[in-house]
Amino acid sequence: MKFVQIIDYKTERPEGMNELLDKWVEQTKGKRTATHSLIGKDRSDASHYVEIVEFPSHEDAVKNSKLPETDRIFREMVDLCDGMPSFTDLDVVRDEQLNTATARRFFHEIAVGGNLDTIDEIFAGDYRDHDIIKEEETVIGRNVMRDDVTSWRAAFDFTFNLDSQIAQGDDVVTRWTWTGTHQGEFMGVQPTGKVCTMTGTTTFRFRGGRIQEGWWHYDVMSLMRQLGTL
Repeated sequence: MKFVQIIDYKTERPEGMNELLDKWVEQTKGKRTATHSLIGKDRSDASHYVEIVEFPSHEDAVKNSKLPETDRIFREMVDLCDGMPSFTDLDVVRDEQLNTATARRFFHEIAVGGNLDTIDEIFAGDYRDHDIIKEEETVIGRNVMRDDVTSWRAAFDFTFNLDSQIAQGDDVVTRWTWTGTHQGEFMGVQPTGKVCTMTGTTTFRFRGGRIQEGWWHYDVMSLMRQLGTL
């Protein structure tokens, strides 16, 4: 179970705190068990900060706290604080990346499921699309997704296996494996009935909960080879 520690403190020397965190990151290379650190500043009190540190488990957090570097940095941190920092320990009972869920909806509901109405729900009206097989470097408008899905579904009966997803900031990267049976014309190739597979990645950038931009990279050469054109 993931574990999160919340450190609440006040300081008039935030630059010193940042330098301290940089020093801890450098000194604990290869030893620390913390996987994610986030620091926020109170909008109503510029001296009030909250740091959220994530660990794979409580046991990993205990190991991290026992590092000599962590102990030294903590003592220096106290010297920079106005009073003693407070600590809250939390077991994570729900962890949902909302943008990753929306990205999955594209693959499952739209691409495989054929629900084109969902495109208007999850894509921005001025969506920007970048696809390696298109002549235009950038195509604007959510209709590009409607046209792409329609043409791919006409050419193949396919499924997507979502191998992994990584979310960072506004971006969600999905690594996928596509499997399709060639049942319609595709890039000038008449139906062959062949079952083909290819791998690829899709990066969606979100804005306001909708997909604003997309980058598509996939092994189209392998697909054409399987169709017998290379």
